[in-house]
Amino acid sequence: MLHELEQLPADPILGLSAACRADPNPEKVDLTLGVYKDEQGACPVFKAVQLAQRQLVEEEGTKVYMAAVGDDDFNVGIQRLTLGVDSSVLAEGRVSSIQTPGGCGALRIGAELVHTAAPQARVWVSDPTWPVHIPLLGSVGLEFRNYRYYDPVTRGVNFEAMMDDLRGAGSHDVVLLHGCCHNPCGADLGMQQWAEVAALAERQGFIPFIDFAYQGMGDGLEADAQGLRLLVSRLPEVIVAASCSKNLGLYRERTGAAIFVCRDAANATAILSQSQAAARRIYSMPPAHGALLAGRVLSDAHLGSVWRSELSTMCQRIHRLRRCLREALEKQSQRNFAFIEREKGMFSFLGLTPEQTRRLREEFSVYMLDSSRINVAGVNAENIDYVAQSVTRVLAATQ
Repeated sequence: MLHELEQLPADPILGLSAACRADPNPEKVDLTLGVYKDEQGACPVFKAVQLAQRQLVEEEGTKVYMAAVGDDDFNVGIQRLTLGVDSSVLAEGRVSSIQTPGGCGALRIGAELVHTAAPQARVWVSDPTWPVHIPLLGSVGLEFRNYRYYDPVTRGVNFEAMMDDLRGAGSHDVVLLHGCCHNPCGADLGMQQWAEVAALAERQGFIPFIDFAYQGMGDGLEADAQGLRLLVSRLPEVIVAASCSKNLGLYRERTGAAIFVCRDAANATAILSQSQAAARRIYSMPPAHGALLAGRVLSDAHLGSVWRSELSTMCQRIHRLRRCLREALEKQSQRNFAFIEREKGMFSFLGLTPEQTRRLREEFSVYMLDSSRINVAGVNAENIDYVAQSVTRVLAATQ
């Protein structure tokens, strides 16, 4: 039976990252994989996480399974972080959450509940979106529709087209939104646009499903959550897939949460039971280590303060990298790259063709996706001029 299966092509992102690692060129630059890197090109461990880990190692007395819902401190902390400490829906008991294996697990749990509630539901996804959204949500049997989002001409959100498309979303549909730091384009909605999305959801009855993987890496923890919180304040039901991979650096620990804002407290209890049943049939029990660390950081005043300071420094560095990359590209190419500085988070499209990105890889060992999506955090003081020079040479050769 198994011998009949064919070999699949490499994942488009992971495959390119592997090719970069194998490249012998000492000047190679990896702008593919979506992880934060410091000036030395390493993905660092937060000091707050290191402190929490030392405490956990000293105090942990068992490795027994966690409850299906996960760590209490983590669930409380992630709800408050995402929705706000003073959130009215928290005070009303309208929220339930379940710890998941990363943001991917949260997306899958959300999809499971949507399919259980409405098997005919359609999921509306932005064009473009993170490629893994489709297999994660679609593997439960949900249908997809695209809505226009990014305009490659203006290098921003095509909001009029987006709203025009979403007028086709109905009361048994889900609209997948990027809460901040859109992956892959970096172009985010403004608050007035979030308000218009909320009004459309009120009129048409669709449920926003928000992928919230980068809180704190755009404009800061509170600012990045404002759009999400606006929807929560106005709508009876919202689903959030939260991740601690980026803003707590817990990538390999697979730490996330599926958060459900429900119509009332009784419904929140029912949804929690459905979430636990979905988890049981997919992965049974959640991984412990990362959530125990995150729960400590989110519940301890000192650890929380250390973490917030670290995250703020990381966010400021991303802003600085965007400015420096824009300046380097404009100096080398004499072209306008102002859009890079307007965008949020780690990702940006450079506006190159697939042929140009292949030339960058083959001739200069500068690795980015065929779409020209780059991870801005892969740039540093040592390689920024080389990246700008390489892009400029490819642009000049294909004019």
